[in-house]
Formats: sequence, C-alpha cells, structure tokens
Amino acid sequence: MQHDRGLLREHGHGHGKVTTVELFFDLVFVFAVTQLSHHLMLHFTPVGAIETLLLTLGVWWVWIYTSWVTNWLDPEKVPTRVLLLVMMFAGLVLSASLPQAFGERAWGFAGAYVCMQVGRTAYVLWAVAGHTNMVRNFQRILAWLVLSAAFWFAGATFGEWRLPLWIAALAIEVASPSLGFYVPGLGRSLTRDWNVEGGHLSERCALFVIIALGESILVTGATFAQGEWNATALAAFAVSFAGSVAMWWIYFDAAADAGTARIVESDDPGRIARIAYTYMHVAIVAGIIVSAVGDEFVLAHPAGHGDAKTALAVLGGAALYLAGNAAFRWTITRRLAASHVGGVAALALVAPVSTRLSPLALSGACALVLVAVAVRDAYANRAAASGARNT
Repeated sequence: MQHDRGLLREHGHGHGKVTTVELFFDLVFVFAVTQLSHHLMLHFTPVGAIETLLLTLGVWWVWIYTSWVTNWLDPEKVPTRVLLLVMMFAGLVLSASLPQAFGERAWGFAGAYVCMQVGRTAYVLWAVAGHTNMVRNFQRILAWLVLSAAFWFAGATFGEWRLPLWIAALAIEVASPSLGFYVPGLGRSLTRDWNVEGGHLSERCALFVIIALGESILVTGATFAQGEWNATALAAFAVSFAGSVAMWWIYFDAAADAGTARIVESDDPGRIARIAYTYMHVAIVAGIIVSAVGDEFVLAHPAGHGDAKTALAVLGGAALYLAGNAAFRWTITRRLAASHVGGVAALALVAPVSTRLSPLALSGACALVLVAVAVRDAYANRAAASGARNT
C-alpha cells in the first residue's frame, strides 16, 4: 500500500503563499515572452502570426500546468523545489529555441516542451501516491500528454508537416481539460475533483500578466534608448508608456481582485480555474505581446505614413487585450463589460483610416481608447465600492 509522501500544500488556511522558487521559475518566462514578441516582429506575416500564436499557446500551457501543480504541491519541499529548478533549465532551452522553433531548433523546442510536460506529470504521479483521486486524475493527464508528444516529435522530424502536426499536438492539449481528460477505462475528471486554492492560482496568473507587461516596458525602453532622441521619438515613447499603464490599470484596478474573490468563494473553484484562468488569460497575454510588437514598430518609425503591419499590431493587440479582459470578467461576473466592448468598437472605427495616420498618431489614438476604458472602469469601480459602503 502506498503512503502519503507529505508533499502536498496545506489548503484551507487562508491565501496560499506564492513562494520565491515559483517567482524564480517565472524568470524563464520573461525571456520566453521577449522571444515571442521578437519572433512576431521578424515574421509579421499570416504564417508568422500562426506560428507565434502556436508558440505562445505552448509557452502558456507549460506555465499554467506548472502553476496548477504548485497549487497542490508545496514548492518549499525539496523534491518539488528541485523539480522546478530542473524545469527552469528545460524552460531556458525551450525559450532559446523559440526564434528557430520552425527551423533548425525544432527538436530543441519539441524536446524541451515534452520533457517539461510529461516529466512534470510523471513526478506528480509519484508525489501524490496514496491520494487515489489525484493519482487517477494525473494518470488521465499523462495519457493525453503522451499522445500529444507523438505529434510534437513527428512535427520536429518532418519539417514540411511541422506546422499542421504541431497544431494537432497543441489542439490535443488545449481540448483535454474541457473534455475532463477523458480516457477509456479511467473515465473523466470533474472540476469538483480539483481541490484548487483559488487565491494562489489567481495571484499566479496575475503575476504572468505582470511578466508580459514588463516585457512590453522592456521593449519600449530598449527601442527608445537605441533610437534618435527628438521630440517625435519622445512623444512616441510617452504614448507607448501610457498605453502600457492603461493596460495595467484595466486588469489590476478591479478585475484581478474580482477574480480572486470569485474563485475563493466558489463552491466549484476548479471550474473557475479552468475557464477564467487556464483559457481566458491566454488572450490577455497574447494581446500584450502583440501590443509590444506594435510599440516597437511605432518607436522605430514614429513619423511619416503608417503601414498595414503597424496598424494591425497596434490596433489588433489592444483589441485582443480588451476582448480577453472582457471574456475574463464575463466568466467571473456573468456581466459583459460595456467599456471593453466600447473600446473594441472605437478601435474598429479607427481601423479604416489607420494607414493614413502617422504611427505616432495611430499609437496615440489607441492609447487614448485604452486610457478611456481604464478611466471608465475606475469610475464604475469607485461608484460600486461607495454604494456597497452606503448599504
């Protein structure tokens, strides 16, 4: 008979602590997000966008699965800490492979990715021995990840089929949680089977948003530092910074706290964690990455006539970010954020004239929309808080 190895977190004692080793692990993903934005900037074509989307989803999927695991396993215990450090090394290999993942470093990316996904899950199966329900759940997850691994390796082997094979691999992994990781003979997992510490998982996802926003600030600062300093460049720098601040405000002024409160109070936190955090947050992160590319295009050439790629990156990134936030808020409140819908509509109105505007003017219009959404949300949040106090 197998016995409890004593590696689980203790739930039910307040907000789960995000440990320093988890934050250390996250540093790898600062590098990964930077690599993703550079890949999109250098391959700003329909195929390049699909490739970047696939790589972004892969990076997110590795990170969010690991965050789920550290929600259950205590990272302060030496075996789990060692696991995270080993995964950091594999994550560095994965991140370094991203620019050439569809070229000469395909095996570096696929090998590191599969090692992280399958290796981590195999470790969890060992760590949760004695907890029958968790063992069964991770047996199901391992079966799905082994299936997807075959497609990752096949894509790395057959270059001409790499993109469709990797799309199939990722589709398997993305679909599996919504299907309850169903495996013949093992059945499916129910969201109520997942004993999630909601405060910990919501904080982890908020920290990844900070990682993505930090990369955006890094791109803005580095591009400005390398360019010529004049009034136009300074204005472009200020506008890009204002857009990043507005993005931060939109997510962290109320949405992050509302999500934490909702998942903590829910009688089925696993369902909230799966939908609101595992699925919805990837659109928020992707929006920040695309916006960072737009900022780099604008800062490189702020004056003169705009072009389609700058317009698509600037407006598309902001629209994706607002849509992702709107979907997240709808999931946790079941109310549609009118300010976010209005922001996307305003960006759509700018789109027809976007190439007639200078990159600086286009970036200014986009930042103005984001700031307006942030101000509207801040006003609504303060009014709601005041009303709650009065009642």
